[in-house]
Amino acid sequence: MTKNILLLLSFLFSSICISQEIEIVPPYHIKSAAFVQANANVVPLFQLGDSFKFQFDDLHGTEENYYYKLIHCDYDWKQSQLSINEYITGFNEQRIIQYENSFNTVQIYSHYTLDFPNKFTQIKVSGNFILMILNEDKEVVLSRKFMMYESLVTIPLQIKRARNVSESSFKHNLDFTIKSATINFQSPLKNVKVALFQNGKFNNAIYNIKPQYTIGNDLIYKYDQETQFWAGNEYLFFENKIIRAANNSIAKVDTGNGLYSCYLYQNQARLNMPYTYFPDANGNFVPKNANATNSNLEADYAWIYFSLSAPSYFGDKNIYITGMFNNNSFSDENKMDYDEKKGIYHKALMVKQGFTNYEYTLSDSSGNLDPQNAIDGNFIQTENEYTILVYYRENNQRFDRIIGQGSANSTNIIN
Repeated sequence: MTKNILLLLSFLFSSICISQEIEIVPPYHIKSAAFVQANANVVPLFQLGDSFKFQFDDLHGTEENYYYKLIHCDYDWKQSQLSINEYITGFNEQRIIQYENSFNTVQIYSHYTLDFPNKFTQIKVSGNFILMILNEDKEVVLSRKFMMYESLVTIPLQIKRARNVSESSFKHNLDFTIKSATINFQSPLKNVKVALFQNGKFNNAIYNIKPQYTIGNDLIYKYDQETQFWAGNEYLFFENKIIRAANNSIAKVDTGNGLYSCYLYQNQARLNMPYTYFPDANGNFVPKNANATNSNLEADYAWIYFSLSAPSYFGDKNIYITGMFNNNSFSDENKMDYDEKKGIYHKALMVKQGFTNYEYTLSDSSGNLDPQNAIDGNFIQTENEYTILVYYRENNQRFDRIIGQGSANSTNIIN
């Protein structure tokens, strides 16, 4: 009997160890979580040895104790075989000691900042990482993915039109080569893996693409279908740096519920509209109070009221409001409600004051995207930033390194 119990426990433990790590959506009171470098919110991709920060706000404003923990993962986001002292120097589960309270804001909050590297923790290896934020009871409050890379390869990358004529006006195709003067690739079909990202998003990233062929030590990727992204449309935005004022994105502002409420102009589904160029930040957001010296602490929170006219989508899939401000999360908090009488989707989200890019994303309840039928359409003219990460595991090595990254913008698209 005891032997059977031990076998069962061993099986359960091994199952936990190899399970895929996922990002934990934070509770309602945790907002504006973001990785920061050079005082700007960024896609969580950093060169090994670089300094960066992770920041978030707690709307309770009670200076709660939070802790952090790092988990090293392989290419497939399953926990790697490395022990803690093999991927960090120092300690895990340390308390976040840098935090300040907001001031001159209607909505109080505590602003937390976590620096990497810090005196307790330095990252030693490249690869995928999960950053976990824990509360006083060591329960996970939120978790975020980030990647550390080395510069051991170059990745010439070109953005091209789709080769299929029926899709050439709607898709971007990535043609690229992996080159290295320092690594002689061992069994590249097995040991080299790539990840392709559009504007840094994880929810539509492309994985598990093998080299199409090799020339010497160069790995060539010139696929017709496998490396294509639906182009999408430019992000929408609102700007409330002066929180009391209406502007060309905000129709009305009031304080009837005790906090600022900003009512956006109603959006129309752009699927069947002509493409219109206007610059965006590829989904990013910038907390900003025009009348403050430190927007991290002086930017207020406001209820943002979104509305979307897209009645033809009702009953098919869910529509979410997404962007870097909410980590592109398909949570109930970000899911729009439908008013059948008015034929309008609507939602109110609490967002930190400043400049915010957002988009309406179509997804089913399991989180499966439907980019082909995107609410705002797909246009070859859309400006997107594409990033490629190269993972490599030498024979007998125990983890997947990220040995390089390449990027290109679709404004330089070629036929």
